[in-house]
Formats: sequence, C-alpha cells, structure tokens
Amino acid sequence: MTMSKTSALMPTYARLPVTFAKGEGCFLWDTEGKQYLDAVSGIAVCSLGHARREVADAICAQAQSLLHTSNLYQIEHQAALGEQLCRLSGMERVFFANSGAEANEAAIKVARLYGHNKGIEDPVIIVMTEAFHGRTMATVSATGNVKAQTGFGPLLTGFERVDYGNTEAVATVMAENSQVVAVLVEPVQGEGGVNIPPNNYLPELRALCDQHDCLLIVDEIQTGMCRTGEWFAFQHAGIQPDVMTLAKALGNGVPIGACLVGGKATDVFGPGNHGSTFGGNPLSCRAALAVIEVMEKEQLAQRAAELGKYFVAQFTEQLRGTAGVTAIRAKGLMVAVQLDRDCGALVAQALNEGLLINVTAGNVIRLLPPLVLTDAEADQIITKVSALVKSYLGDGK
Repeated sequence: MTMSKTSALMPTYARLPVTFAKGEGCFLWDTEGKQYLDAVSGIAVCSLGHARREVADAICAQAQSLLHTSNLYQIEHQAALGEQLCRLSGMERVFFANSGAEANEAAIKVARLYGHNKGIEDPVIIVMTEAFHGRTMATVSATGNVKAQTGFGPLLTGFERVDYGNTEAVATVMAENSQVVAVLVEPVQGEGGVNIPPNNYLPELRALCDQHDCLLIVDEIQTGMCRTGEWFAFQHAGIQPDVMTLAKALGNGVPIGACLVGGKATDVFGPGNHGSTFGGNPLSCRAALAVIEVMEKEQLAQRAAELGKYFVAQFTEQLRGTAGVTAIRAKGLMVAVQLDRDCGALVAQALNEGLLINVTAGNVIRLLPPLVLTDAEADQIITKVSALVKSYLGDGK
C-alpha cells in the first residue's frame, strides 16, 4: 500500500495543501518553486525572517562543537543567555524550557509554590477570557478557549477566570478569595484576536498584585522579543512583572522557552523544584544569543513600532468605507483586521495569491510578519490583504 506523506501523522492539524522547501528573508518557496510572502512568521517565531545568516552560522558552529550535556552541568551559552535576558527585561533569574507551554507550566508551578510557602493550601490563579497559554493540562486549563479544552476533562482546578481588560473583576476576586496567589495575563492577546487592553490595565493589575501580595505573571510568548515595539510588551506600561514567560521568537525557529522571575518570585524555585532534560541546551541558547544580537544591532523593536503604525494607517485608508470591516488595530507588528463575519476562507485565498496570513478568533485576520520586513514588502501585504477583504465582503466588484 502506498502511504501518503502525512498518513503516518496524527491528524491534529488541518494543514494547508502546501509544503515549503526553502526560505529567505520574508519569503518562502514551496516544493513546486512558487514564492510566498510570509505574513505569519511561523506564528510569530521567525522574526528575523528565514535562513538568517547569523542564526544559521551560530547553529552550524554549535552543532559541530556540542549539542547536549544536560543540566547536570554548567552550560556556558545558557548562562550567557540568562544574563542577556535579565539585562533586557529587568528580571533576576531564568529557567529554560523547550516551548511556550513549558515556560507557562513553570510559571504556574512558581505561583503555586509561592502560595504554598505562604501557607495557602488551595492556590488560585486569576486568568482571562479569550486567553491562550498552551495545550498541556495546566496551560489548557488556564486557557480561555472551550474548544481547546473540550474532551480533556477533568481540567486542572485552581483557576478563576475574569474578563480580559477588566481590573474591577480582578479586584473583586482578590477581595473575596484569600487563596489567590497570582494573576496570569497576556499583555496583548494573540490567539484571542489581537486584543489590546486599555493603557492602565497592566499598571492596575500590578497595583492589585502588590496590594494582595500576589504574583503578576506576564505571558510574553507571542508579544516578547521586540514584536510589539518594545523588547517586551509589559515595558509599554512602565511596570515590572514578578514572572515573565518567553518562547517563539527567542530562537527564530529553534525550540526554546524561558520563564523569568524577579521581585518576590526570585527565590521561589530551588534545587529539585523543576527541571528539563533539554531545556537551555547549548544549541538553542547559542541560536537565541544570535537572535538577540541581531535584534539589538538592527533596532527591531523601534522598527516594529513604526511598521505597526504604518499598517494601521494604510489599512484604514485602503479599507475606508468597506462595509463589514469592524476594526483595524495593531501593537507593533501584531496587526489585526477584524470583520463582522467569519473569514477563515481568506487563508486559502491568500495562499493562492502567494501570501501567508492567519485568521484567529473566527473573524480576525492576524498578521505577524517578520520584523525585518521592508517598506515594499509591507506594501505588498497591505495591498493584497485589502483586495482580498474587499472581494470577500463583496466590495471588490
């Protein structure tokens, strides 16, 4: 029997009918040689674009030297990466994992152990509607997506959900429940639809956590590493979290996650409290160090901020008066065009036009292009998406 290329794989993804063979910068080429402009970046991962020379050179050099020793021993590049991330974020210590979900697992364990050390037996973490924190049992329990949770019960207890952007709801839960140990929040919700909270949201959460001696955990897995116009999105608000999680763009495609702690969370974990066989291995850390070096050298946080404003201005102009477009918003290069109806079909239509886009929350076109995007490439994305939207909404005739 002839087996198809994907028949040996669990059908956990509704994959598009394309296989990519190579990439360079903001472009990908499929196995038939067709070129695509990538406005997804592997879901906010390849922020430096594809086949970035500095990252490739770092991976190649490290692969020829040392891939793995385990965390039984000192790892030079892990220590160096930890220093860099703490310097950039103002945090104190780092635990390295292999993914965003693992980083959030570590953060949840930090919060629970923090509560345990205070004598709290049934710790509660406040989480948000429309949140997405991962697909492990703890992170899917924290996630505000019923579809992602269906069939996997009983879910982990100890999470209290409130509306995203509503600090009054957080204050009410804290006032009524002395078992609250932390608030877990995305500075901008990615999977939830590129939802941008009010400017006072994080500062008010910080104040509430200080008032009630709770940890503020900021999930920067999608927003971190210059994506929103700062190194980390919490920096827009001028606050400092107790815990921050990273992944995605940190390795530009090499799997790596990080859980950073500071303030009253700094000394929660000790020997034996957590671990990872592969976390912080020499290869992933060497790649991440190269990513940071390029991002600093090319000032990509500033570039993301400028391009985000440009996307909003251009989409506003090109889609002006188009019935069915309900919102255009961005935080750096997290860009959203929201429609009044489901628009998942646009993903395949864009693919046919040589453009990779994403639709999330059913009706939100989410654009997460590489931060190295040129002005001309940005214009290509804007023009093509605008035309697709107008045609889809019946305004392109």
